[in-house]
Amino acid sequence: MRIVILSDIHGNCVALDAVLADIGSRYHGAVDEYWVLGDLAAAGAQPLEVMERVLGLANARFVRGNSERYLTTGARPLATPLEEVTDLALLRDCIGILESFAWTAGAMAAGGHLPFMLRLPLEERLTLPNGSRVLLAHASPGRDDGKGFVPWYEDREMSARLKGCEADLVCVGHTHWPQNFHLDGVHVVNPGSVGNPLIPSLRATYAALEADEDGYRVEHRAVPYDRGLAERKAREAQHPQADFIASFLRGERARSWGEPEVLR
Repeated sequence: MRIVILSDIHGNCVALDAVLADIGSRYHGAVDEYWVLGDLAAAGAQPLEVMERVLGLANARFVRGNSERYLTTGARPLATPLEEVTDLALLRDCIGILESFAWTAGAMAAGGHLPFMLRLPLEERLTLPNGSRVLLAHASPGRDDGKGFVPWYEDREMSARLKGCEADLVCVGHTHWPQNFHLDGVHVVNPGSVGNPLIPSLRATYAALEADEDGYRVEHRAVPYDRGLAERKAREAQHPQADFIASFLRGERARSWGEPEVLR
């Protein structure tokens, strides 16, 4: 069986369409399942288009990202009131966060997608044909937020997040950094981000898993897309944080650690 793993689309349908085109040309439609690991619609300029695409995927499994929780509960990743008062730049950032999520929440309400988001599970468990136990989550086992997994964290820190996960394969997103490593007997796979990649090449990333009774194999893919078009979409939609979106699309917030090893 073939499974495609997607995460962190963040309302960027230009990137998602490029990824889906790559999947179509590479696998010729022969995908048995999609695992979608959250952060679907916020905080990009095409949330409705993204929802139309992902809800049209055949045999898709979804888990909740922290942005889905923010959109459905009113929670926000904000600083404390004291920090906001004493740091005006931080206050401006918090206002921007509120504006962005309010804009996306309105789009999700208009599109009728909030009930779907409310039903999303924090985790999903399944078993591959060879008996490997799989856990799907957004950030880490039992969490849709927090630090998650990146290669520059110490092993002991990441081991603590895996403790008690009762899985052989853990698939997560959240950090926007593709990964594929083994730690404490657990295989961790992060497909990276479709719509908001932080890798130096700024390519949209995903992963594909081939599984049968003998085992499984993971392949990471990175797809270039028209970032200029994505920026124009943000401005045409009059997104309240179009400049913030553009800063990611132009690479102003990309990490400087070099292209991930799994993509080389």
